[in-house]
Amino acid sequence: MKRLQIGKLINNQRIKPLLSLPLFFLCLIVFNQVAAQSIDSLTRRDITFSSEGVLLAGTLFSPTHPQAAIVLVHGSGQEKRMGLFAERVAAHGITVLTYDKRGVGGSEGIYAGPEVGTNNVDSMNLSLLAKDASAAVNKLHELVNKLPVGLVGASQAGWIIPMAATLNPSVDFMVVFSGPTITSLEQLRFQFHTNGDPNYWENHSEAEAREHIKNDPDRFQFTATDPKHFLTKLTIPGLWLFGAKDIQVPAQLCIEQLNQLKGEGKPFENRLYSNLGHNTASASDETPVEDAMQWIKHRALEYKKSSKSK
Repeated sequence: MKRLQIGKLINNQRIKPLLSLPLFFLCLIVFNQVAAQSIDSLTRRDITFSSEGVLLAGTLFSPTHPQAAIVLVHGSGQEKRMGLFAERVAAHGITVLTYDKRGVGGSEGIYAGPEVGTNNVDSMNLSLLAKDASAAVNKLHELVNKLPVGLVGASQAGWIIPMAATLNPSVDFMVVFSGPTITSLEQLRFQFHTNGDPNYWENHSEAEAREHIKNDPDRFQFTATDPKHFLTKLTIPGLWLFGAKDIQVPAQLCIEQLNQLKGEGKPFENRLYSNLGHNTASASDETPVEDAMQWIKHRALEYKKSSKSK
């Protein structure tokens, strides 16, 4: 009823100019207060958990009324726990466990370097990082009750998340920002070919990129990790978000591979953002993260419905 009365007032042209600006600022103040309350109402709890003989350290971010829970999986590099991103996600009503990568920050173990090279992306290290993510899922299940638990990550996590989800049947969904579906060796061929050129896609074709991905000589010799090997074994929902201007992961090729898996019955979805590059999770354009949050909430509703029907 109040909504109709306000509508009538605003439709009065003599009153509208007086109401529009104050109402705008009133809405802005209320929105900011709600956002602030969402962040302020979060609880933060430092935790540790064991994985493959070492103790990993992290933080649990918990909203007042969580709808789902996730473990954040790192990209490449010496990454500590992702507190700012965890807060952003938790403000959407999602519990988040984020931890320091092994050998980094408060986590024990040895970090495998260099950043781009054999030690960092060989199958043994990726498998070890997947076991860490799986152990984090187990810890999260101890800390939350009757919530769907998923894996969310970016870039290198595109290899790690499918492996971890295959290892751990208690993973309910996965979200990957700018993560490869091609093999680790193919990704390196593409990355070396683009050579960090931000204008690469303005001067090269999709066909040319695929030719280099297929045929360029490998600078490193190790057993490649193919995420499709694990994705074919999974039946959980997955969402991939790509930037069309990505020069580290060939978005169009990955989308083509995901669509093929979807055609085979896999519950996989993808989004492509024409204005973004590799930074879909951290760009000033917040659309990919917002899309991912809505997708997770939808999965949570489906999980709740299926739990009630059992």
